[in-house]
Amino acid sequence: MVTDRRVLGALTSSATPLAVDLGYGGRPDTTVEMAHRLRRRIPHLATVGLEIDPDRVVDDRDGVRFRRGGFELAGLRPHLVRAFNVLRQYDEHEVRDAWARMQRQLHPDGVVVEGTCDEIGRRCTWVLLDARRPVSLTLAWDPAHTDQPSELAERLPKALIHRNVAGEPVHDLLEAADRCWAVAAGYAPYGPRVRWHQTLELLRERGVPCEIPRRRGVDNLLTVPWSVVAPTDVS
Repeated sequence: MVTDRRVLGALTSSATPLAVDLGYGGRPDTTVEMAHRLRRRIPHLATVGLEIDPDRVVDDRDGVRFRRGGFELAGLRPHLVRAFNVLRQYDEHEVRDAWARMQRQLHPDGVVVEGTCDEIGRRCTWVLLDARRPVSLTLAWDPAHTDQPSELAERLPKALIHRNVAGEPVHDLLEAADRCWAVAAGYAPYGPRVRWHQTLELLRERGVPCEIPRRRGVDNLLTVPWSVVAPTDVS
């Protein structure tokens, strides 16, 4: 997320950028970590952690403010909203309303990163939203703990997690990624990241408009436009 050009573009579009971490849970550690990472690129960034449960609102610390708030974002107008593991307890039909409520509060150039990750961040997926629409889906994983791309299915965002079935675009994408990963097996001796880079090239050759990361990363990444995975019965 830190190196995503759209996230950085949103945060550098203002002299007073604001990031919100929505639903940080029982401890504020992830919010503080997010603030520290983003400040390496944007030192003047302001960060606010929001929790709907008043008992979880902690004192300000490490330059991060903590407030009570939900999808209305406590009336703030952030340039970035991160909402991880927030919508997992909601029904699928509630997702669009939650997205819309956050989008209405965004700065016009802002983005929402809404997704899911496992307990220690080895497998993550997220939808990037701008103020008007969903833009893209990203899957990110530590290759040391994942044998093939389709294992990310259990961590898909709520909008897609029930759509990993035959006939749905996200299912087709995961199957294509697995096939290309298998074809790229000859690159395995060079390490899983080299093998994944080749997998991305194979996916593009087969017509999947996935992004090829410009920088060498720790995780394997698969980013596609939302139109590639949008559910078949949702506009």
